Amino acid sequence: MNTKIKPFLLFPFFLLSACASKQELVVVKDDLLKLKTDSETIKTQTAVSYSDVQQIRDEVARLQGSIEEARYNNSKTFGRLGMEDSLLVHKFDDLDSRLQKIESYLGLEKEQRLAPAVSKPKSSAVTDTLKTTEISPEKKLLDEGVVLFGKKSYSAARESFGKLIQGYPKSPLLSDAQFYLAESYFLEKWYEKAILEYQVVIAKYTKSSKRPAALFKQAICFEKIGDTASARARYSSLVSVYPASPEAKLAKKKLL
Repeated sequence: MNTKIKPFLLFPFFLLSACASKQELVVVKDDLLKLKTDSETIKTQTAVSYSDVQQIRDEVARLQGSIEEARYNNSKTFGRLGMEDSLLVHKFDDLDSRLQKIESYLGLEKEQRLAPAVSKPKSSAVTDTLKTTEISPEKKLLDEGVVLFGKKSYSAARESFGKLIQGYPKSPLLSDAQFYLAESYFLEKWYEKAILEYQVVIAKYTKSSKRPAALFKQAICFEKIGDTASARARYSSLVSVYPASPEAKLAKKKLL
């Protein structure tokens, strides 16, 4: 009788064990599902992060490319301007030679705008007006020249500008004096001489604020003497090197 009863006593134990195993499986399944969800979330976040990093890398590469392109364009532009200057050198030399022949033929001595030393200006109403202890000698010479320039006394104005250029070679006013000197020849319609003087501003005072105007006015001078090729070259250089200048806007109209 004990043998028959024993299996019935063990049945509840097996039943409880089976129930416990089923609950554990459910727990394990939930854990696996959670792990899978977390894994998918991590993958998504990683993909987004990689995409952001890749976009940043692409943007950096694009910016680097733009910088290199700008450097190349600037180098090409300034190189072209230098080449144009070198091609125009023989024209300047030819103009200077022609001017010397004309001066020699007319029996005129070449104007001594570069005096060996700065002499004290002669007493006059102009110099008396400009005379002041607060103005430097070179500024006084420039102002004197500008006043004479405004009165259309171009020859006298050039004397003042020449004294400044010769006597104060390190003055920050040199480019202004040189530009006014070139302008005086331009207004006298002596275009060949003006071309040479504008070239000094262009070639020597490369950081001068007068350089765009010198390029433009030199181009006009070339037009006046019939050298349209050199004129267009100067207009083109002006637009390339100083695109934001007022002179560049005028040059663009000339190139149309």
